[in-house]
Amino acid sequence: MRISLKLSSTLFLAVLLLLSIGILSLLVMSGIQKNQQAAIEQELAQQVKLANLYIRQDFYADGGERITSFLKESGNRLAYGLYNYIGIPVTIYSDSGVKIGNSAENGVVQQQRDQQLVTNNEEQTLLEYALDNKVAFMEKKSRLLYMAPIDGPDGQSGAIQLDYSLVEVQAFRQEMKRLFFIIGLGVLAAAFASGFMYYSRIAAAVLRLKLAADQIRGHQFIAHSPVERRDELGELGEGIAVMSRELENGIQSMEREQRHLRLAVEKLQKLERQQKQFIGSISHEFKTPLTSIKAYIELVGMYQDDPQLLKEAYSNIDKETGRLYEMVEKVLQLSALERYEFEIQAESFDAKSVIEDLAGRMRGKAERFGIALELNLAKTPVWCDKEAFVHMLVNLIDNAIKYNRPGGFVRLKCRPQDSAIVEVEDNGIGIPPELLKQIFEPFYTVIKDRSRESGGTGLGLSLVRELANKQGGEVYALPRKGGGMVFRLHLPLYSQKD
Repeated sequence: MRISLKLSSTLFLAVLLLLSIGILSLLVMSGIQKNQQAAIEQELAQQVKLANLYIRQDFYADGGERITSFLKESGNRLAYGLYNYIGIPVTIYSDSGVKIGNSAENGVVQQQRDQQLVTNNEEQTLLEYALDNKVAFMEKKSRLLYMAPIDGPDGQSGAIQLDYSLVEVQAFRQEMKRLFFIIGLGVLAAAFASGFMYYSRIAAAVLRLKLAADQIRGHQFIAHSPVERRDELGELGEGIAVMSRELENGIQSMEREQRHLRLAVEKLQKLERQQKQFIGSISHEFKTPLTSIKAYIELVGMYQDDPQLLKEAYSNIDKETGRLYEMVEKVLQLSALERYEFEIQAESFDAKSVIEDLAGRMRGKAERFGIALELNLAKTPVWCDKEAFVHMLVNLIDNAIKYNRPGGFVRLKCRPQDSAIVEVEDNGIGIPPELLKQIFEPFYTVIKDRSRESGGTGLGLSLVRELANKQGGEVYALPRKGGGMVFRLHLPLYSQKD
């Protein structure tokens, strides 16, 4: 259930005023009652002193012998005389608690009342206090029973009770309560009406602010404050107007920037496509077989009289030339079709035999760099594009040779597990751990100078990652204990395929 702001605020003000008036009334009434009680006690204490003085004077005028007998004989007379003297009904008790005088008896002593005891428990308690030389009182309906000791020549000789009427006091209290009630209701009604009118104005201003906020949310911007006030709501309205103008300008600027950014992105994408197509495909795809051919040509030039080397060089150059020719055909197809990756044709083959063949082709370059090429291969059936597999291994082996040290090694491993695992391990210069996440990014090289010397462009590992992902596999770069790196390929096993 929704409650409006003006109603909830007005109700809160009314409750607050009601509590304030109630607490104030209680405090005032409590103060009046205490003041009245103190005044009555002071008056009755004074009346008791007058009564004691009256009784002593009468006692001495009678001869001043045996106060106890005097009180019993003159009890009613003394009570009646005191009533006429102080104007308050009086009852006198002996030192044994027997009522011996009452102003209501009109001065006549009746034999049957001489030995009457107090039977009311509350009055009996008061009498016991009074006979113990103490003052005690009790409010009973519209009366205040006030008991005090009677002082004789030799100490306390009885007790006196004053029956004080509270009719006027209670009437005054009731009148005060009635006035507080009437005044409280009047103040509450006036405050409720005033508060409702005041909060109605505030609620109207808040509603205009809300409508302005809703307009801004719907892109209907405002130029001026929705409320004209000289308080916080006015400042809030001005702030909303300023915010609206800033948002409008910001959105317009953002839309212009988005248009410019969209054009820039399109241009960058076009440039990226060209970059990937020409630099990635031509530079790396062509460079790998050419590197192998060049290495064998250099070896043949160095060892022209080695017929076995000539035969091996002729065979490998023929293989690389054929593969280069096939890649040229694919590059021409890519250019014609505007594709960004080689066509993938998965097949099953043994990774061990392919790696052994690659090792034979790359051994010449490894020997030229003074690197030992080691094999630790197990029969591993792989399901992927064979050409892509060869390209990934050639790039990884080429990097392991280029970024190694003279006298180092490159160790090739493969084994079947949950997937086909192929590793290229070296003990070369390695890669800092903080750079491992970046080496697969295009054009990123760890050592710029050495990359320029070796002809690297930073696309080899990026192409390896892309080709591995296209096969449904992954490639990881792991630091090797003792220095160097381990590049691990995870590819699908042929046994996992139908």
